[in-house]
Amino acid sequence: MNASKPRVLFVITESWYFTGHWLGLAQALQHAGCEVGVACRVSKGAEEIAAAGLTLIPLEMDRRSLNPFHLMAVVFRIAGAYRSFRPDIVHHVALKTALLGSLAARLTGTRRIIQAIAGMGYVFASNAPRARLLRPLVLIAMRLLLDRAGNRTIVQNDDDRAALEDGGIVAPERLLVLPGVGVDLARFHPMPEPTGPPRAVLVSRMIREKGIFETVEAARLLKARGIDIRIALAGGSDAESPSAIPQETLDAWARQGDVEVLGHVDDVPHLWAESHIALLPSYYREGVPHSLIEAAACTRPLIAADGPGLRDIVRDGETGLLVPPRDAAALADALERLAGDPALRRRFGEAGRRLAEQRFGAEVINAKTLGVYRELLGENWPAG
Repeated sequence: MNASKPRVLFVITESWYFTGHWLGLAQALQHAGCEVGVACRVSKGAEEIAAAGLTLIPLEMDRRSLNPFHLMAVVFRIAGAYRSFRPDIVHHVALKTALLGSLAARLTGTRRIIQAIAGMGYVFASNAPRARLLRPLVLIAMRLLLDRAGNRTIVQNDDDRAALEDGGIVAPERLLVLPGVGVDLARFHPMPEPTGPPRAVLVSRMIREKGIFETVEAARLLKARGIDIRIALAGGSDAESPSAIPQETLDAWARQGDVEVLGHVDDVPHLWAESHIALLPSYYREGVPHSLIEAAACTRPLIAADGPGLRDIVRDGETGLLVPPRDAAALADALERLAGDPALRRRFGEAGRRLAEQRFGAEVINAKTLGVYRELLGENWPAG
């Protein structure tokens, strides 16, 4: 490593998630003159990380486990990554990583930290007994660990900012809102609609809180009404999520013909080129859903549940339609409306592209994020 360069270490759960969302920021940091590393569980995407000239540090971490012995082992592994890479600043991605990484920072004296919390997630969205039990414990941990002088916490929407600020979890001067991680506006570009019957696609991990069951029920309602529309689910079953939808259930839906089950899709721009409508009836406490930003950039109209983060990209009556959470009938009505009105789809899609250009472009988001690095590093920020 070049000792003259400030060192930045990302701590994130999965290598594939890093390459899908954070590689652009890492490359912007390299371009600015920083040495960049990634500590994560290594799976798909490792070659891309290495090809980008980033230092890859394997980090074993079970996203589902709440076993205190496992969690402390992860803390010590993260601390080991800090001692090995010797970062001037660390960037934790997601709430669980932020909490465990902050404990590791206390052990190692790591003082400059960015916490990127992309939505409050399962613990704050689910009504399952496990989530209700964890919620007060997580809130206590957040109050103890996140609000330090060398920290900056980045959330993606004003609902999450208000929750952290009003709850006394993070001081206002250490808290800021950046709407997502940015989308490549050249790769996700305006596209004409394909021919054929309207097709609506939900791009997401296949977990309950993303509104998957409501989407399937809406598809059944539309089929019963005789509406000519296809509904597709794009994304894999997340075995490590407590609310994962089993692959067997997805396969059964596909066999019954209720929805198309596409599994993981690598070429998402091509998916939007073959589709007419994007939907995400999530009640997951989203940040700002990346899949909807990408769809909007491709001039696709949006349908989403009315909730935190979703309202930032789905402006009701402007870029798409908002429906009440957990309401399959309202979702079916919205899908039917857009399926039957190509002019409305076009108007929403064009407005969504304009919004993506104004607020969600990767260059704009990366420039603002680099400003946070510049503030924390001060005179250590690379000159020129």
